[in-house]
Amino acid sequence: MSLQSLRTVFPKKVICAMSGGVDSSVSAALLKRAGFNVEGVFLKLYDSQNFKEGEKRARRIAGILKIPLRVLDLRKEFKEKIIDYFLKEYQAGRTPNPCVVCNKEIKFDVLFGLKADLVATGHYARAFRGKLLQAKDKNKDQSYFLWRLTSKQLKRVLFPVGQYTKDEVRDFTKKFRLPMFEKAGSQDICFKIPAGVKFYTIGQRKGIGLPGGPFWVLGRDAEKNLILTKNEKDLFKKELTFKKANWIAGRPLKFPLKVKAKIRYRSKSAPAVVHKNNKVVFSRPQRAITPGQSVVFYKGEEVLGGGIIK
Repeated sequence: MSLQSLRTVFPKKVICAMSGGVDSSVSAALLKRAGFNVEGVFLKLYDSQNFKEGEKRARRIAGILKIPLRVLDLRKEFKEKIIDYFLKEYQAGRTPNPCVVCNKEIKFDVLFGLKADLVATGHYARAFRGKLLQAKDKNKDQSYFLWRLTSKQLKRVLFPVGQYTKDEVRDFTKKFRLPMFEKAGSQDICFKIPAGVKFYTIGQRKGIGLPGGPFWVLGRDAEKNLILTKNEKDLFKKELTFKKANWIAGRPLKFPLKVKAKIRYRSKSAPAVVHKNNKVVFSRPQRAITPGQSVVFYKGEEVLGGGIIK
C-alpha cells in the first residue's frame, strides 16, 4: 500500500523519528510529499559527538523540508533502560542486543506517547495491516530488531523507506535536494563502553591473547571466566530455548510451528521448528548460538515474533 493511499485513511499528523541520517531524512521527505502533516522528532540518547552532529543534521533537514522538529532529551532513560541493562547482561555472562530493547523501551514507547495519528521511522522494514514484513531490500532489512512490537502498534507505524532499496533511497536525496548525510558505517551500539571493561562473545576468535591457539570462545560464566575450545565444531548446535516471547499477532500459534529463524542480525535465516515449550530445533546446526541475543521467527516475508535466547 502506497503512502498516498494511507493518507486518505489517516489524513492527519505523523511523528517521524529523525536521526540526521539519510534513511530517516528521506522518510520524512516521502511523508511530506505524500501529503501528511509531518513533525520530526530527534531523540537525544547519549552525550557524544555522533548525537550532537545528528541533531544539527536533523535540524537542517527539517528546515529544508519546512517541518517542525522537536528535540527530546532521553539521556537519563537511555542510561537506565539500555546502558545499565547492557552492562548487567554482560556481567551475567550473556551477550545482549541493545538495539532490540531500545526500539521497544525507548524509541517506539516515546513516539507512541506523542500526540499523532501515526508514527514513522527510517527502519528498513514494512508494516501492513498490523503485520511486520521484511524490507524490499533484503540486504538492509532491519525487521530483526523490531520483533517486540505488537500488531496493535504496527497498525499505527509507517516505514517509508522499507519499500525501496538503499540505492533508491540515496537517489531520493537528489530528488528532494537533501544533503547526503551518510553516517560513517552503521553502529550496533551508540554508546561508549566504560574504560577497562572488555567483552567477549560466543564464537569470538580474535583478541583472546593466549598461547597455543587458535581458541574460540565457547561460553562465559558470570565471573567473566572464558570457556574456550580449540575445535570450532564445538560451536555448532541444533537446539536452543528462549524466553520473553512476543508473538506479534497476539494470538496463540499452532505448535509445533515450522519457521525460518535468525539467531543474530547478520546471520541467515534457517529452517527450524518452534515447540510449545519455547524450544527451537534447527534442521542444521547453527554456529555460536548466544544467550542474550534475539531469535526471530519468519514465515515467508512476515515476522511472526521472537524471544531472547536462554
